[in-house]
Amino acid sequence: MEYSELGKTGMKLSRISFGASSLGSVFHPTDEKESIEAVETAVSGGINFIDVSPYYGHYKAETVLGKALRRIPRGSYYLSTKVGRYGKDGVNTWDYSAKRAKESVYESMERLGVDYIDLINVHDIEFQAAMEGGLQKVVDETLRALCELRDEGVVGHVGITDLQIDNLIWVIEHCPEGTVESILNFCHYCLNDDALGDHLNYFKIKGIGVINASPLSMGLLSSRGVPSWHPAPQELVLACRKASEFCLSEGYPIEKLAVQYAVSNPGITTTLFSSSRSCNVLRNIEWASSEPDWELVRKVRSIIGGQMRVSWSNS
Repeated sequence: MEYSELGKTGMKLSRISFGASSLGSVFHPTDEKESIEAVETAVSGGINFIDVSPYYGHYKAETVLGKALRRIPRGSYYLSTKVGRYGKDGVNTWDYSAKRAKESVYESMERLGVDYIDLINVHDIEFQAAMEGGLQKVVDETLRALCELRDEGVVGHVGITDLQIDNLIWVIEHCPEGTVESILNFCHYCLNDDALGDHLNYFKIKGIGVINASPLSMGLLSSRGVPSWHPAPQELVLACRKASEFCLSEGYPIEKLAVQYAVSNPGITTTLFSSSRSCNVLRNIEWASSEPDWELVRKVRSIIGGQMRVSWSNS
């Protein structure tokens, strides 16, 4: 497994990392014992960065992950969770206030069974962008509160996450230098959308680490077909389906190509994938250890054609 530093944090993260959203039964029903084994398999396979959120499964993911982490030495992994997005009884909620951010960190630590969070993120800031106070509230309240926890030693580092790259840059530009130490962006460095690549030099100059997530573009790049809930426009769905079918005809699953492509850029510290099954964890680790078939990458991107970099909004 290859490791590289996340910005200036001093944390050297594995090339591919474990996203714990699946542990919250976000995509389909999961078995708790199997989920715990998946976490253990990830760490024993060289993965040293685990990302979660209270939002995933409305606290279930953190709870299940906490049971797994109690069986793993604390020094063998870096742990990331988030504030801002929550939910209860099947209803999603958002609260980016300073008070809720601080409360959330301590609640997460209790569920996770730890006394320290290595990286705390403001979750999907595009939702606050659409609410009263806009992104300025993230700057004035959420991040300020998290930086106070950083100064107190409760958390190690502070970051922000979002689908929309422009939102990430706006917040960075409106914060004191050093406030934001990393960004997490998803679905923008994968086979059908490499827009994040345009901004890697900006983040490098700022000393901000880059975490990529969802190498399969939330299931667009899947041999099984795109999930019915996917927010992508239909034209993009059809283009990715054609690309997937072509990869199968070549005997090279699009999932494998997608993971290999997503981890190939040295400007990206790590790429998060999520699974609640050990066999999938091992498969992703194996795939991430080798270069993609670049000629196949070219052909796939040609098939996707005019739908390249077509995105959507989550808010």
